[in-house]
Amino acid sequence: MSSELTGPRFEEPIERRDFLGLAAVWSFFGTIAAAMLGALKLPIPAVFPETDSRFAIGKPVDFPTGSVTGIPRRRIYVLVDAKGIAAVSTVCPHLGCVVARHNDGSFTCPCHGSKFDAAGKVAGGPSPRGLIWNEVSIGPDGRLIVDSKREVSPNTRFAV
Repeated sequence: MSSELTGPRFEEPIERRDFLGLAAVWSFFGTIAAAMLGALKLPIPAVFPETDSRFAIGKPVDFPTGSVTGIPRRRIYVLVDAKGIAAVSTVCPHLGCVVARHNDGSFTCPCHGSKFDAAGKVAGGPSPRGLIWNEVSIGPDGRLIVDSKREVSPNTRFAV
């Protein structure tokens, strides 16, 4: 009979120095792998560029005097009064939520409770500023054009 004991219980334990060396090598290769995955992801844009800031909303006859027309896809309301046509953004300046318009003309942000009067001025809540009014012009084909990058005062109207 052999007096030598065998099995995992009787193996010599790994020395601390060897364990730390192996841990350092595996950490190095893990870091390199994570960096390579990040580098491979760089050519793919995380945020796609916005389409053209100018867009057509229709002909002036589509918006009768006294009407308020919401265009949810473009996140604007088109307001028409005796002075002309205006477009107000429905994006809350606080954190970018879409505001709701009420029958009295005021706006409310459903996310954080900002309130805006009919002119888009802050009436309450955390919003740092009022709603943004966008420039309205007419294109060569006779359609109204809204430029979401050009801000105008709330009193500015495009005269038809």
